[in-house]
Amino acid sequence: MENKQDRLIRGTAMDGRVRAFAVRTTQLVEELRRRHDTYPTATAALGRTLTAGAIMGSMLKGKERLTIQVKGDGPIGQIIVDANAVGDVRGYVTEPHVHLPSNSMGKLDVAGAVGTEGFIHIIKDLGLKEPYRGSTPIISGELGEDFTYYFAKSEQTPSAVGLGVLVDTDNSVIVAGGFIIQLLPGLNDDEITAIENAVSSIPPVTALLDQGLELDEMLRWMLPDVRILDELDIHFQCECSRERVEKTLISLGESELEQLIEEDGQAEVVCHFCNEAYQFNKDELQNLLDQAKS
Repeated sequence: MENKQDRLIRGTAMDGRVRAFAVRTTQLVEELRRRHDTYPTATAALGRTLTAGAIMGSMLKGKERLTIQVKGDGPIGQIIVDANAVGDVRGYVTEPHVHLPSNSMGKLDVAGAVGTEGFIHIIKDLGLKEPYRGSTPIISGELGEDFTYYFAKSEQTPSAVGLGVLVDTDNSVIVAGGFIIQLLPGLNDDEITAIENAVSSIPPVTALLDQGLELDEMLRWMLPDVRILDELDIHFQCECSRERVEKTLISLGESELEQLIEEDGQAEVVCHFCNEAYQFNKDELQNLLDQAKS
């Protein structure tokens, strides 16, 4: 199967009363699997959240950004995903080395890894003084249903969310992607029922992508009259840099830096999001200490 570029499409249907998003995130999820060495169940949980994050990021404008925190009571710990309006996405899980036996459907047991008690928190930085925060309880731990619940309760937008990650026997990601269909005011009951039936009859996202179905074809399956408005490339992007890490070290203060120099004579700082390690030797730390003093 050819390696298709990760991308997202946005469209509308039913005279603008339905918003539709579909995304392919295979390369993004594989990149983060590689960086964090996630085991299959953890890969699926992180990948589903990354996919939701990519779509939710595309709903933002300009320099706006959002963070998703999935805090369940499962062995994976927290899932954190950051996304913005231009297709940059990054993320990690607290415990990447979680793999559980398949669930009763023979699928990766994402709910077992995430847990079924806890919350999804969405923090949006919309350039205002205070960020917007929305939280809803985890209802299944499978994540698609949990985001569906979040949109209905926190944003008052009835939505259908489909998220999927297919993992190979060597742990690599075969395909990943998803869709979000949002119902806007003005639909009658028959139209809503028709959409609900179409969404419930669609095969799993991963099956469609694995068969080579295009994103617009996936949306047409549920919304035959969908009009595609635009598309966006999706990619892994981390904002860490040596410069940023230096600033963080300086902000620790003089006594912390002196302690690092005396006790260890060096420091290694690892970015949570991308697992990039930044090394500092004694001279470099001394230089940072001098800056902290000035």
